[in-house]
Amino acid sequence: MHESPLNVPKAAWRQDEELDIFADAVGQFFEKECAPHVPAWRKAGIVPREIWKKAGEMGLLGASVPEEYGGAGGDFRHEAIIIEQQQWKGIDGFGITLHNAIIAPYITAYGTEEQKQRWLPKICSGDLVTAIAMTEPGAGSDLQGMKTTAKRDGDHYVINGSKTFISNGQTADLILLCVKTDPTKGAKGISIICVETEAVEGKGGFRRGRNLDKVGQHAADTSELFFDDVRVPAAHLLGGEEGKGFIQLMQKLPQERHIIGLQGVGMIERAIHETVNYVKGRKAFGQTIFDFQNTRFPEHPVQAR
Repeated sequence: MHESPLNVPKAAWRQDEELDIFADAVGQFFEKECAPHVPAWRKAGIVPREIWKKAGEMGLLGASVPEEYGGAGGDFRHEAIIIEQQQWKGIDGFGITLHNAIIAPYITAYGTEEQKQRWLPKICSGDLVTAIAMTEPGAGSDLQGMKTTAKRDGDHYVINGSKTFISNGQTADLILLCVKTDPTKGAKGISIICVETEAVEGKGGFRRGRNLDKVGQHAADTSELFFDDVRVPAAHLLGGEEGKGFIQLMQKLPQERHIIGLQGVGMIERAIHETVNYVKGRKAFGQTIFDFQNTRFPEHPVQAR
């Protein structure tokens, strides 16, 4: 198993034999089932559906979802292991972390019992791929400025608006859509509605835009989404109560920021690992460049004067 090249002791939460066994299984999955295909995925701009099913069969989807809903019954430590191993193996673009550690927790924490029973087992099996749609062309981090609306009409909501930069956007079967159910109330008028794409796709109202070009994460499908009088059952309002969306977002976004930190550390570790392997294997002037004096110089911070 790839070990961290950083010369730091294991964190207290990481000192658990069960987590080491899990990390080894996750690392083997990424190395055997994903790594050989990453160049093709980057070229295609998308990760194929079958890898989601394989991840589900391996128990890697819904790692922190309770067992009663088809998950592994783990916690955020298990999600952190998946994040770590994904970065170490260079499996960029596979949206498993978004699916597992960002979207599933919204449904677990806020969903009604009916919603949990309806969606979580399929999230864990890979039958549903998920996305969350917050960002709009004119409203990025300013969530209160979103323009997408959902107006109640009997037993349905009628949705109008657009979203952009949506990860898993080309693939998603279930989209947690951030909308204004009452545009007059600012943050208190924001709700999250769960859109099953199979029910609305091909009916003229819902459309996926282009798969966006990006500087990195080339295997990740990142899309524009368009909604024109799209009708969604009122029962798909997350938690069953309007106006709770902003609170739900504010409670869950801190974990997302933590995830970004874990991903960054994992990328740093992989970069060091790859660099060390290269300088140990690259030869010049009769020796490896690892053995050159200037390669071995320690780096010292510049002293302020």
